[in-house]
Amino acid sequence: MRHVEKRRTFKAVAVCLLLLLTSLIVIMISLNTGTIRISPLEVFHVLFGGGTETEQLVLFEYRLPRILVTMLAGIGLGTAGAVLQGISRNSLADPGILGLNAGAAFGLIVFVSFFRTMEGPAALLIPLFTFAAGVLTAVVIVLLAYDRFKGLVPIRLLLVGIAIEAGISAVTLFLSLRLDEDTYSFTARWLAGSVWGRDWIHVWALLPWIVILVPLCYARSRTLDLFTLGDEMASGVGSLVNRSRIVLLMLAVAVSCASVAMTGSIGFIGLIAPHIARRLAGPRHAHFLPASALTGLVILVTADTVGRSIFMPNAVPAGVVVAAIGGPYFLYLLLKTKS
Repeated sequence: MRHVEKRRTFKAVAVCLLLLLTSLIVIMISLNTGTIRISPLEVFHVLFGGGTETEQLVLFEYRLPRILVTMLAGIGLGTAGAVLQGISRNSLADPGILGLNAGAAFGLIVFVSFFRTMEGPAALLIPLFTFAAGVLTAVVIVLLAYDRFKGLVPIRLLLVGIAIEAGISAVTLFLSLRLDEDTYSFTARWLAGSVWGRDWIHVWALLPWIVILVPLCYARSRTLDLFTLGDEMASGVGSLVNRSRIVLLMLAVAVSCASVAMTGSIGFIGLIAPHIARRLAGPRHAHFLPASALTGLVILVTADTVGRSIFMPNAVPAGVVVAAIGGPYFLYLLLKTKS
């Protein structure tokens, strides 16, 4: 038994190292991609203080902040998706399907209605607005999905989330139509999942949420493993099922809403990343949670790179590229579940 566990741990570590290497390759390609080409060697040269003023401007003021935001958001969405699938025991759960992205979108619409900008120090407030709206959405979903005899029912959690997502999206669209032309143009790009125009203030706004909350999710890996056994079995081994589920749900809400605040309403990463990670690293959450985070990073950075390079100079939002991949994959999972 111990030998099998060592093999699984070794496999998970190897997978994470491979994903980390893939991440570095994707990041280097992304740093090199754009109207002004900068080779990998020149990228290293610029990062360590060399290069021309133009190369430094392009790398430090435009590409690097944007890539760091997509990296952090990819980690957050991959982690949130794995947690939500764990607590709901449903492989189709993700922040978008459960309505959390819609809640975050509503929070951002409220923010731009008051501040009319995502620039400057006001940008630090964006995750707070999206988190507050996400928490409100999660509370409504939990209240509607809660059964006084069975507690928080996982399948009802998913169905209620889909219904709430549709309602909040309609309200968000209505509010966005009341904005002025420039603000509406920005919100339309954001809702499509565009990462255009992100700078260092957005990196600093997102960084603490990911650095603090993702390790907290990982620290509860054993609790997520117990959920896979069923609520009765988890309760039998001493787990406080409902309390643990609500705590993990709040962590997932915070991580996903902060991520969506800076990258726009990007769906399907929280759905795809855990599936890929589980296949590669195994079923234990301690093994595949880091793999899911790195997979989310790779997917989002790749999607943003493809979106802004394949149709230059007209960039395609990263959310559109992810949806083009995630939509068919979601249908595949539905057909697989049905069969």
